Amino acid sequence: MFQIFKDANYNFIGKRRWAYLLSVSFILLGLASVGVKGGLRYGIDFSGGTLIQARFDKAVHVDLIRSALSRIKLGESVIQEFGGPMEFIFRLPLADLPSEEVTRRVQEALAAEPLLGKAEIRRVEFVGPQVGRDLQFQALYAVLASAAGILIYIAIRFDFRGGVAAIVATFHDVLVTFSAMSLADREISLPVLAAFLTIIGYSVNDTIVAFDRVRENRGKGMRKGSTFAELINTAINQTLSRTVLTSLTTFMSAVVLLLFGGKVLEDFAFVLTVGVVTGTFSTIYVAGSILVDWNNWVETRARRAKKAVVKA
Repeated sequence: MFQIFKDANYNFIGKRRWAYLLSVSFILLGLASVGVKGGLRYGIDFSGGTLIQARFDKAVHVDLIRSALSRIKLGESVIQEFGGPMEFIFRLPLADLPSEEVTRRVQEALAAEPLLGKAEIRRVEFVGPQVGRDLQFQALYAVLASAAGILIYIAIRFDFRGGVAAIVATFHDVLVTFSAMSLADREISLPVLAAFLTIIGYSVNDTIVAFDRVRENRGKGMRKGSTFAELINTAINQTLSRTVLTSLTTFMSAVVLLLFGGKVLEDFAFVLTVGVVTGTFSTIYVAGSILVDWNNWVETRARRAKKAVVKA
């Protein structure tokens, strides 16, 4: 495999205190942002809203529709092409108005833009907040179920400590990304949830590769004469080229989607972009560092217990 970092020997574990400080500070900043704003922003998939399907008498551009709908000030709308450039679906956030009034305002806004031509409203659906709450719980169950499966798999393949470290690193990535979403005032929707599940799998995959190298090095006898921190640091350095190459290609794809994918994919691409960066960070700094600190704590307790027995 192509190596970016040949014979890398960076002391990542030695800098783990600074990594902890950076992560905790960013997460606290994000949580403060959530508190100040009264919670995260939810799309209509979770909070409820109105779905309107409209057909135009000619092909139109999404930007023209968005500009027209912005005049009625009903919030950020999701606009999707439906079957062709003449038919679209609008997803508008929940408003303190009946769906008939929302539909009337949308029709008036579209009619006021001459470049759009004539618009025909073909379908109107209302998604109530009860459906939104159900989706929120289902999203939470999906994340918890995936975390439980990851913990069981890593505990069986490696050890229980490795499983816990991987789960902590994964939730670190989720919290950092949620913090970034709040700070950037992004909206939580079902595509965003799909992106979160993607970065969970991505982060764990990178962590497993590093843990696998730790196990290989143990089998080669590298533990003799080396501290546990040195063993972890060596494994991270040995897999560094693979981690960076994988992350870089995914990061570039996510950035292209973020810049050129349009409004519909913007939040999805934002989560992927942040998730790739924090996933790489947690693989290098968080997962291995937790194992080292846990191992040091266990060894310290064992030494104290041994001294207590000798004194007795």
